[in-house]
Amino acid sequence: MLLKSIRHSLDELLGLLDQVSAQEYSKSCDTLSNATIGENIQQIIERFQCLENGYDSGILNYSNRERNNQIQTETEFAKHCIAEIKTGLKSENRVLYLEQVISGLAIRIQSSYYRELLYNLEHCVHHQALIKVAVLQFENKAADENSGVAHSTIEYRKQCVQ
Repeated sequence: MLLKSIRHSLDELLGLLDQVSAQEYSKSCDTLSNATIGENIQQIIERFQCLENGYDSGILNYSNRERNNQIQTETEFAKHCIAEIKTGLKSENRVLYLEQVISGLAIRIQSSYYRELLYNLEHCVHHQALIKVAVLQFENKAADENSGVAHSTIEYRKQCVQ
């Protein structure tokens, strides 16, 4: 179910990328502190890439992501990266160690691949909410009503309707 949810969120992003122009993709949005859709997409992509790159070694450090600016400026390149993420998702869980430097202190904590997939999914949803704010400022653009809404909120809303 987790992998299915991730693929669904990534498919939503691909659909969004199909409807925004290159100019819209890299246009600063005042309501997002001048961030762009592309910058938000980059945040999503690079965390998934970082997770995939750390899978074999078992060491994960999100601060050491590539920060490839081509992702935030070229929709076709971003779509290619998303397609690679979708095909690279692993079904086997394993122990991972998350490394981070906080206030100058290096820490390493145990995690798991599935736990980090869940983190990345939630991170993706967060950025989808921000992207939705930017997309809705453009004319003739639609965003799925559940895009950027936490899965628990969607489930809760379904229960309320019944």
